[in-house]
Amino acid sequence: MSFETSALVVTWVALLLLAFVVAGLVRQVHALSSGAGARPARAALQAGDRPDLASLGTDPPAVLLFLRATCRTCVDALAETVAVTGDRTSVVALYESQVPEPTPGVVALGNQGHLFTAYGALATPFAVLVGADGRITAAAPVGSRAAVRELLAQDRVKESP
Repeated sequence: MSFETSALVVTWVALLLLAFVVAGLVRQVHALSSGAGARPARAALQAGDRPDLASLGTDPPAVLLFLRATCRTCVDALAETVAVTGDRTSVVALYESQVPEPTPGVVALGNQGHLFTAYGALATPFAVLVGADGRITAAAPVGSRAAVRELLAQDRVKESP
Protein backbone atom coordinates (compact mmCIF):
# COMPACT_ATOMS: atom_id res chain seq x y z
CA MET A 1 0.00 0.00 0.00
CA SER A 2 1.40 3.41 -0.94
CA PHE A 3 1.72 6.37 1.42
CA GLU A 4 -1.15 8.23 -0.27
CA THR A 5 -3.48 5.26 0.09
CA SER A 6 -2.56 4.83 3.76
CA ALA A 7 -3.11 8.53 4.44
CA LEU A 8 -6.48 8.38 2.68
CA VAL A 9 -7.61 5.36 4.75
CA VAL A 10 -6.50 7.02 8.02
CA THR A 11 -8.32 10.23 7.03
CA TRP A 12 -11.57 8.36 6.33
CA VAL A 13 -11.32 6.47 9.64
CA ALA A 14 -10.75 9.76 11.50
CA LEU A 15 -13.74 11.35 9.76
CA LEU A 16 -15.93 8.39 10.62
CA LEU A 17 -14.93 8.57 14.30
CA LEU A 18 -15.55 12.31 14.31
CA ALA A 19 -19.03 11.75 12.82
CA PHE A 20 -19.89 9.30 15.63
CA VAL A 21 -18.68 11.75 18.29
CA VAL A 22 -20.69 14.62 16.80
CA ALA A 23 -23.80 12.43 16.51
CA GLY A 24 -23.49 11.46 20.17
CA LEU A 25 -23.10 15.09 21.25
CA VAL A 26 -26.07 16.18 19.17
CA ARG A 27 -28.16 13.44 20.78
CA GLN A 28 -27.13 14.58 24.28
CA VAL A 29 -27.87 18.24 23.55
CA HIS A 30 -31.27 17.30 22.13
CA ALA A 31 -32.07 15.17 25.20
CA LEU A 32 -31.09 17.97 27.58
CA SER A 33 -32.94 20.68 25.68
CA SER A 34 -36.12 18.63 25.41
CA GLY A 35 -36.14 17.92 29.13
CA ALA A 36 -35.44 14.20 28.87
CA GLY A 37 -32.32 14.52 31.06
CA ALA A 38 -32.23 13.85 34.76
CA ARG A 39 -34.08 16.50 36.72
CA PRO A 40 -33.92 17.23 40.42
CA ALA A 41 -36.81 16.15 42.62
CA ARG A 42 -39.47 18.69 43.61
CA ALA A 43 -37.30 19.74 46.56
CA ALA A 44 -36.49 23.07 44.89
CA LEU A 45 -38.65 26.13 45.49
CA GLN A 46 -40.63 27.18 42.42
CA ALA A 47 -42.64 30.12 41.15
CA GLY A 48 -45.43 30.92 43.60
CA ASP A 49 -43.56 29.58 46.65
CA ARG A 50 -42.69 31.89 49.55
CA PRO A 51 -38.99 31.82 50.42
CA ASP A 52 -37.77 32.72 53.92
CA LEU A 53 -36.33 36.16 53.17
CA ALA A 54 -36.07 37.12 56.84
CA SER A 55 -33.33 34.52 57.32
CA LEU A 56 -31.44 36.21 54.47
CA GLY A 57 -31.76 39.63 56.07
CA THR A 58 -34.00 41.21 53.43
CA ASP A 59 -37.61 42.01 52.58
CA PRO A 60 -39.53 41.65 49.31
CA PRO A 61 -39.18 42.57 46.54
CA ALA A 62 -35.76 41.00 46.15
CA VAL A 63 -33.39 39.40 43.67
CA LEU A 64 -31.48 36.42 45.03
CA LEU A 65 -28.31 35.73 43.05
CA PHE A 66 -26.54 32.40 43.48
CA LEU A 67 -22.88 32.98 42.71
CA ARG A 68 -19.38 31.53 42.94
CA ALA A 69 -16.48 33.71 44.02
CA THR A 70 -14.27 32.48 41.16
CA CYS A 71 -16.87 32.99 38.42
CA ARG A 72 -16.26 36.04 36.19
CA THR A 73 -19.74 35.79 34.69
CA CYS A 74 -21.14 35.93 38.24
CA VAL A 75 -19.37 39.25 38.84
CA ASP A 76 -20.92 40.64 35.63
CA ALA A 77 -24.38 39.33 36.54
CA LEU A 78 -24.17 40.93 39.99
CA ALA A 79 -23.06 44.28 38.56
CA GLU A 80 -25.85 44.25 35.97
CA THR A 81 -28.48 43.31 38.57
CA VAL A 82 -27.44 46.21 40.80
CA ALA A 83 -27.45 48.59 37.81
CA VAL A 84 -30.89 47.50 36.59
CA THR A 85 -32.70 47.23 39.94
CA GLY A 86 -31.30 50.39 41.52
CA ASP A 87 -32.79 51.10 44.95
CA ARG A 88 -36.25 49.65 44.16
CA THR A 89 -35.32 46.03 44.87
CA SER A 90 -33.07 44.34 47.42
CA VAL A 91 -30.20 42.35 45.92
CA VAL A 92 -28.91 39.36 47.89
CA ALA A 93 -25.75 37.61 46.68
CA LEU A 94 -25.50 34.03 47.98
CA TYR A 95 -22.11 32.36 47.66
CA GLU A 96 -21.33 28.66 48.03
CA SER A 97 -18.13 29.48 49.88
CA GLN A 98 -16.61 32.69 51.21
CA VAL A 99 -17.76 36.10 50.01
CA PRO A 100 -15.31 37.95 47.77
CA GLU A 101 -14.99 41.73 47.98
CA PRO A 102 -18.47 43.05 48.89
CA THR A 103 -20.46 45.13 46.41
CA PRO A 104 -22.08 48.32 47.78
CA GLY A 105 -25.85 48.04 48.15
CA VAL A 106 -25.79 44.22 48.11
CA VAL A 107 -26.42 41.85 51.00
CA ALA A 108 -23.69 39.24 50.49
CA LEU A 109 -23.84 35.94 52.40
CA GLY A 110 -21.15 33.28 52.26
CA ASN A 111 -21.21 29.54 52.90
CA GLN A 112 -24.77 29.20 51.60
CA GLY A 113 -24.28 26.01 49.57
CA HIS A 114 -27.34 24.40 51.17
CA LEU A 115 -29.55 27.09 49.61
CA PHE A 116 -28.33 26.24 46.11
CA THR A 117 -30.19 22.93 46.36
CA ALA A 118 -33.20 24.43 48.12
CA TYR A 119 -33.71 26.96 45.32
CA GLY A 120 -32.75 24.64 42.46
CA ALA A 121 -29.66 26.65 41.49
CA LEU A 122 -27.86 23.98 39.47
CA ALA A 123 -25.53 26.44 37.70
CA THR A 124 -24.11 29.85 38.51
CA PRO A 125 -24.98 32.60 38.12
CA PHE A 126 -28.61 31.82 38.94
CA ALA A 127 -31.27 34.41 39.79
CA VAL A 128 -34.46 34.04 41.80
CA LEU A 129 -36.89 36.96 41.70
CA VAL A 130 -39.20 37.53 44.64
CA GLY A 131 -42.12 39.89 44.09
CA ALA A 132 -43.57 42.47 46.44
CA ASP A 133 -46.03 39.83 47.73
CA GLY A 134 -43.11 37.67 48.92
CA ARG A 135 -43.62 34.94 46.31
CA ILE A 136 -41.10 33.73 43.77
CA THR A 137 -42.02 35.16 40.37
CA ALA A 138 -39.16 33.76 38.28
CA ALA A 139 -35.99 31.71 38.56
CA ALA A 140 -33.41 31.06 35.85
CA PRO A 141 -29.71 30.85 35.08
CA VAL A 142 -28.38 34.25 33.99
CA GLY A 143 -25.16 33.64 32.11
CA SER A 144 -24.77 37.15 30.73
CA ARG A 145 -25.68 40.77 31.34
CA ALA A 146 -28.33 40.48 28.62
CA ALA A 147 -29.88 37.45 30.36
CA VAL A 148 -30.11 39.46 33.60
CA ARG A 149 -31.83 42.35 31.83
CA GLU A 150 -34.21 39.97 30.05
CA LEU A 151 -35.20 38.17 33.25
CA LEU A 152 -35.74 41.40 35.17
CA ALA A 153 -37.71 42.96 32.29
CA GLN A 154 -39.84 39.81 31.96
CA ASP A 155 -40.63 40.03 35.66
CA ARG A 156 -41.64 43.70 35.36
CA VAL A 157 -44.04 42.78 32.53
CA LYS A 158 -45.70 40.16 34.78
CA GLU A 159 -46.21 42.74 37.54
CA SER A 160 -47.75 45.41 35.32
CA PRO A 161 -51.54 45.50 35.08
